[in-house]
Amino acid sequence: MSDVIVIKIGSSTLVDADGALRERVLERRVAEVAALRAAGMHPVLVSSGAIACGLGTLGFTDRPDALPDLQAASAVGQGVLFSRYIIEFGRHGVVPGQVLLTSADLEHRASYLNARNTLERLVALGAVPVINENDTTATDELTFGDNDVLAAQVAILLRARLLMLLTDRDGLYAPGADGPVRIDEVPPGTAPDDIALAELAGSGRGRGGIASKLAAAAMATGSGVACVIASGEDDGVIPAAATGQAVGTRFAPSGRSEGAFKMWLRHAKPAQGRVVVDAGAVRALIDQGTSLLPVGVVSCDGAFSAGEAVLVVGPDGREVGKGISDLSSDEIRAVRGMRSEEALGLLSGGSAEVIHRDRFAPAVR
Repeated sequence: MSDVIVIKIGSSTLVDADGALRERVLERRVAEVAALRAAGMHPVLVSSGAIACGLGTLGFTDRPDALPDLQAASAVGQGVLFSRYIIEFGRHGVVPGQVLLTSADLEHRASYLNARNTLERLVALGAVPVINENDTTATDELTFGDNDVLAAQVAILLRARLLMLLTDRDGLYAPGADGPVRIDEVPPGTAPDDIALAELAGSGRGRGGIASKLAAAAMATGSGVACVIASGEDDGVIPAAATGQAVGTRFAPSGRSEGAFKMWLRHAKPAQGRVVVDAGAVRALIDQGTSLLPVGVVSCDGAFSAGEAVLVVGPDGREVGKGISDLSSDEIRAVRGMRSEEALGLLSGGSAEVIHRDRFAPAVR
């Protein structure tokens, strides 16, 4: 599916300090998204704001900490929010499709593919998917953390051309001699920690902050998706960003091209343990593209079964990549440092490989 553009609109853009929807902002952004669809692009909207809408509707004056309160607010607010999307998209002859996800939906390969198929079919039918995290059922262990990360994962899943993160500021700012200066371009391969940022106050109405946006941008660009952080309140921001005009802060993609399996493994499959390997194994995995064998394993942390994802770490503690382990944690500990023939003698059957090369995704550098 070509020319997919994922647009994430944050709570601070859609909801005011009293928890009420900013009707004009929502109307203008929907009109711009619909215009992209009319121009032959394939927009996908990731919308925050459900919890914030629900909190205002239920009479909360501050965001509560209790999970049941947040889930109740989401249950109420999601209906309020999506009903407005139905009305506003309807003015432009566009049908929105509501899609609610938790991280568990992307953790398992089958449901990951189902989510992708559903989104692609919605787009093919002319609808605009409107995605949000399913806060009413998600637990702390099943959340994306914020919708910036969700938007990045959707962009990767759909191999989008562009990810827009629309917020209450018009980009990132660096310290300057006369005050903060907007950063217009971030070169490909720039690590989030390498970007010097000026101190700017946030709105406090959403979970995501600049750190989450930088993480989302790094995820997207590391998989070949360009990213723009821009103001969701500025008219014309969506068509301007979609056509490459100078708005906000633009992150150049890495140019990386990988199969869907390895992108899912890197960005959606959580690691259940850690395998520390020696320098020779690092070279074999990265430079030669071979499988990880027991002889290169130094130690194993955590408890996991065969078929779970694990992080692979070098002797210096740096992440080498993530892979699907062919052995359980107990089996790895039993055969670490052994040659394959010796390891096979201790294993009940199957392969002596710890991680097959086809099920290993190197860390983004």
